[in-house]
Amino acid sequence: MQIDIELTNCSRFVSENEVVEEAVKSIHHLEALVKRTGPGNSFLGWLDLPEESSLLTEKINATAEELRSQAPVTVVIGIGGSYLGARAVIESLRPPIPLNDNKQQHEVLFAGQNISEDFHSSLLAYLGDKPFNIIVISKSGTTTEPAIAFRILKKQLENNVPASRLNKHIIAITDSEKGALRLLADREGYATYIIPDDIGGRYSVLTPVGLLPIAVAGYNISEFIEGAKHMAAITRDNKIADSNPSLLYAAVRNLLYKKGKLIEILVNYEPSMHFIAEWWKQLFGESEGKEGKGIFPAAADLTTDLHSLGQYMQDGERILIETVLSVKSQRSELTIPPDYENLDKLNYIAGKRLSEVNSKAEEGTIMAHVEGGVPVIRIIIPLINERYLGQLLYFFEISCAISGYILGVNPFDQPGVEAYKKNMFRLLGKENQ
Repeated sequence: MQIDIELTNCSRFVSENEVVEEAVKSIHHLEALVKRTGPGNSFLGWLDLPEESSLLTEKINATAEELRSQAPVTVVIGIGGSYLGARAVIESLRPPIPLNDNKQQHEVLFAGQNISEDFHSSLLAYLGDKPFNIIVISKSGTTTEPAIAFRILKKQLENNVPASRLNKHIIAITDSEKGALRLLADREGYATYIIPDDIGGRYSVLTPVGLLPIAVAGYNISEFIEGAKHMAAITRDNKIADSNPSLLYAAVRNLLYKKGKLIEILVNYEPSMHFIAEWWKQLFGESEGKEGKGIFPAAADLTTDLHSLGQYMQDGERILIETVLSVKSQRSELTIPPDYENLDKLNYIAGKRLSEVNSKAEEGTIMAHVEGGVPVIRIIIPLINERYLGQLLYFFEISCAISGYILGVNPFDQPGVEAYKKNMFRLLGKENQ
């Protein structure tokens, strides 16, 4: 089985023939990717990661086991693509409510994605005086948010573990030769992994940036990579438009964009997939939002947000595309019990599994939104596990690259990200900006 894309609920807005024709026209964009002839071609190393990353799994698993054996907690420091891919996979796979028993998996926490004083104070209080590990991820070592977090957490770690073992508790994932973090890692003797020069952060989940934290959390990175490899065969290596889900997804969203659908809202009906949407928002927002162009990526957790955003989605400005992450099978089973008094009037669903009710909520919402003028794309995921998550993330990466080329932008740079930094540095009094 594999993830699949369903476009039947877009047919009122764009026909199947239009989508296939646009996908066929976009094959040359796929060829430009594979042949490295399109914009941003010096940042296409991620294309080959499904094959190349398999060579690293033994080493990464050994490092992960060492970290797990020496401390109960690992803090991953990074921002943007340096943490979102790993967090998306880990949050999708681990129990939504932590298990309070001896079988609980190694705890992985995340820092360096904000500069909140309350957040970091709480994190330090939680870590207390127990030993912990740090995985610090940064090409330069000078990006403000992760650099501050590393400075603070390194100081705490110095108090918590013997000086002779300090460097065993820190792993640096950074540039091969240059940058402040590389200099520090070489000087202090940290074990290191390399962020390849030809891979940008938001396309790095299949490098050690994503794989090491996922392995430390106790999940199967070989299965994750195999899923990506399977998706590479049906997207990257597939020039048949109507059987290539990435070509179809890129085509339909750009056709809808031309018809005035300016916002794409990625929705899920499984709370564990919240950070998949956070990763997706960065991938598409940073890749496409430039030169005054691009679909704005947003997200919602349903059915929860149907009681807040639902009104707008149903009756607001008709500028939305809705893309549903639709999970077909559950990892657990829970049945709704009957109640003698039936005060809540729910005995009509007694004996049904929660997953059936959730599925009908999804189906009914799609029907209502399409009728209300919102095209709906469904991305069908057989089950939330490592293999299908590998498929899903690689599918989105290929789709995003093709979509950016259709849009006419370079999907591998992010010039606008620097604007806020210049102002912040100036306001803080940094010299020689």
